[in-house]
Amino acid sequence: MAEPVAPPRSVESANSAARRRFRLLGYGACALAGTLWGTGFFFGRLALDDMSVKYMVLYRFLFASLGILPVVFVRRVRFTAAETRLLLLASAFGVPIQFLIQFHGLALTTVSHASLMVGGMPVLLAGAAALFAGESLDWFGWLALCGSTVGAAFVVLGGSHATGRETPSLMGDLLVIFSLLTALVWILLSKKLLETHSAPVVTAYTILSGTAMLLVWDFGPLLLTPLTHARVDPMPLAHVSLTAWTALAISGLLCTAATTLLWNWGIHQVPASRAGVFLNIEPALGSVLGVELLGEHLGSYAWLGGALILAAAVALTTRGNEPEPPIILE
Repeated sequence: MAEPVAPPRSVESANSAARRRFRLLGYGACALAGTLWGTGFFFGRLALDDMSVKYMVLYRFLFASLGILPVVFVRRVRFTAAETRLLLLASAFGVPIQFLIQFHGLALTTVSHASLMVGGMPVLLAGAAALFAGESLDWFGWLALCGSTVGAAFVVLGGSHATGRETPSLMGDLLVIFSLLTALVWILLSKKLLETHSAPVVTAYTILSGTAMLLVWDFGPLLLTPLTHARVDPMPLAHVSLTAWTALAISGLLCTAATTLLWNWGIHQVPASRAGVFLNIEPALGSVLGVELLGEHLGSYAWLGGALILAAAVALTTRGNEPEPPIILE
């Protein structure tokens, strides 16, 4: 029986270089997604001046759906029954459940507390990926993730927050924590879908399905008013300012559609446990924007925190010996 012929060394080198290139691009996509997500609280606050939480979230995803809709026409796919169930679950946890709970929580607590809670997301993701997705994370990875989370805490606590009527509440903090758990479920379910479908496809169908669920959630009570006689707030249109519409468009197209696409593509190229470090860009940048908007001082702890986050990101992205996920092209 003939011995199998090993591929030429030049082919192996080319494949290895391609894998490294896709891995670095994956990390870059996750980093950009985290950066854009960090501006979402700012634009959301602008929109909330003109409308309630449920309509702000709905408008945000309507704009996101417009931005992602061309993918559906360009890449028509068929989902199996099991994949459809998985997609609907990911859409429910990733869109209506996560965003409605998160923004209701933010309305009941301070930006500092909410940002600090979000800073713990990478550790939750790394632990969940190791427990449920079969990914391994050595002591160095855990150390980098914990250092990044501590850095996010330093950034949040580095500003001297002005006194005001807004105070943190236990209910608000618990809602934000619960929204992180729902986001964790969404990430792991999306990772499973990405084993058989490309990132643009998973992103498009998740956003569109989630937006349809938001429409049912918002307008279902309105359709039932003849039976329930309950008072339902009308959908805000005429009195919405240009600033709010601009904020909604940016948050939908950039902070939702583009970020979800970048994140799904990124975690398809790198392990979710290592990509999780870039989620700390969101609370760090969100905290900085909050400090700037409130005219607060950014102290030495905040600069130290930013250095920790950057160091953890560089350490994880430059360290080798990672499992290489397959690349799905459709």
